[in-house]
Amino acid sequence: MTRLETPRLLLRPWQPSDRAPFAALNADPRVMQFFPSTLTRKESDDLAGRAEAFVATHGFGPLAVELRETGEFIGYIGLWIPTFEAHFTPCVEIGWRLAAAHWNRGLATEGAREILRYWSGPLVSFTAVANVPSRRVMEKLGFTHDAREDFDHPRIPEGHPLRRHVLYRHSG
Repeated sequence: MTRLETPRLLLRPWQPSDRAPFAALNADPRVMQFFPSTLTRKESDDLAGRAEAFVATHGFGPLAVELRETGEFIGYIGLWIPTFEAHFTPCVEIGWRLAAAHWNRGLATEGAREILRYWSGPLVSFTAVANVPSRRVMEKLGFTHDAREDFDHPRIPEGHPLRRHVLYRHSG
């Protein structure tokens, strides 16, 4: 599951040329609105490196996403194993992060749906309570939400407005 295609997207391994547009995406306050902060170039490069290493180790992971029509890198969609402890870990998570210029076109849903075609096990997805756009994607993908499973993200400080997270589940 390291290269997938949809009508509009190519989900593929990361390339060195992805680093600059990924850094721009991670520095955009709109994209990072539901994260504690934007990322520096180094933090963004480190995240891309971790994604590459994860895919190399596990055979699945966060894949770079490009538009098939133009070849433009627009973000990532894929699977990850969270490294923090919570009532639902260990687990496999599906997530996405796309450049703001490509929102509201169904691209996150399209790419994530393709990942779901190849993944046979249960998955979770989670985000800050206020992240309605990502929650809508989760619901379009058939994930279900039970408010009793919402949690305080252990990597976000107490008192931070983004600490409370919703958990969605997909049976696979």
